[in-house]
Amino acid sequence: MTPFIEVKGAAIPWPMDDVNTDQIIPSKYLKDLNADLSEGFLAFQRRHMDGTIISDCVLERPQFKRAPILVVGANFGCGSSREHAVWAVQAYGIRCVIGHRLAEFFIENCLKNGVLPIELDIEPHQQLMQKVLQADGHTPVHVDLVHSEITGPDAGVIKFQIDPNQRRTLLEGLDEIDMTLKHLDAIQRWESRFIH
Repeated sequence: MTPFIEVKGAAIPWPMDDVNTDQIIPSKYLKDLNADLSEGFLAFQRRHMDGTIISDCVLERPQFKRAPILVVGANFGCGSSREHAVWAVQAYGIRCVIGHRLAEFFIENCLKNGVLPIELDIEPHQQLMQKVLQADGHTPVHVDLVHSEITGPDAGVIKFQIDPNQRRTLLEGLDEIDMTLKHLDAIQRWESRFIH
């Protein structure tokens, strides 16, 4: 897994609440092993039923192509435990998702795939969303996991909290297997007591 230290760039505002995993990556994009998950990311919000682009969709604006930060409304990623939702977020180029509340399964899947999920209290979340909407992708946002800070787009700083173990796994680029292997010597010593 790629370590997450920091990311800087445009922040996509997506202020809708209760966006579920079927909206994030519609099941249509799960039937083909070679489907382009970046095309499937929020596809029904980006395109009409005939496939034509919805021109006023924020994701279709040039300044947000490959933007590394997504600022969302409350309860983003609810619905199912579909890990493809995070894969679609990654395929679009997003490394960090910031919301007031994020769905529990979505947070777990982010952490397993090297995406930083940040949950903010309602007031700092609303302030950040307003600033991101006003910046319209023209002023970068900087997310620093080492110092647990979000800077910008107006140079203001918002501190965030993350579980120390989750922070460590992201900073070191570790998945659950890697974390277990860090204790391999102790595991082998314990096992040797029972194997003759």
